[in-house]
Formats: sequence, C-alpha cells, structure tokens
Amino acid sequence: QVQLVESGGGLVQAGGSLRLSCAASGRTFSSYAMGWFRQAPGKEREFVAAISRSGGTTTYADSVKGRFTISRDNAKNTMYLQMNSLKPEDTAVYYCAADWASPAVVRVHSYDYDYWGQGTQVTVSS
Repeated sequence: QVQLVESGGGLVQAGGSLRLSCAASGRTFSSYAMGWFRQAPGKEREFVAAISRSGGTTTYADSVKGRFTISRDNAKNTMYLQMNSLKPEDTAVYYCAADWASPAVVRVHSYDYDYWGQGTQVTVSS
C-alpha cells in the first residue's frame, strides 16, 4: 500500500509556471507506475501525464504535450509535474495516482489506478 500527498499548487498568471510534487510513503515507490490527473469544476477527471516505474517511459495528454513534463525520483519517493506556459484552462484540482505495474507500463485511465492523493488546487488567471 502507498499513501500519496500532493503539493505545489497555487495561483499563477497565464504564461507562468508551477511545479507539483507527489510524495509517496513506503519503501516500494519504484514498483508503482504513476500518473497525474486533473478535475475542473463541473467536469470529469481527466488524464494529464503518466510515467513508468523507472521513469523511462512517459506519456501526455495532447492538451499539455510540450508544456508539461512528468518526472520521478525513486530515491526520494517523489514524482513531479513541471507545468510551463500555463493557460486558464489548466485550472483544476490536480491529483497524483499510483498503480502496482510491470516495469515499462504507463497507465492513462483513472480506473487503472489503485491509490490517489487528496489533490492540490492550480488556478491560472488570465
């Protein structure tokens, strides 16, 4: 089992940057494929980015490709989401998620993930 805690959210102007962190408990962080999702008011939760256990494989939603970068540091039990060129439509609560998976696997569907953080608010003003 793993517990996840997100941090790094906040209010930023359009065009700005933020870096989200997801800290995981436990000694087996490197056994989990990880992902970021977001949910805007009145909308369903949507996939943002995912990373494999070693960090060697990543994938992104088209809406964030080229602007966001997902990474992880298994020695620190932490995953990151660097968000650049932020837009008002990026405003949402951002969640990190973990799935016990095979080494090269990345997961893009929320139903594949077993563990979720509580979320961190990102607000981008125009």
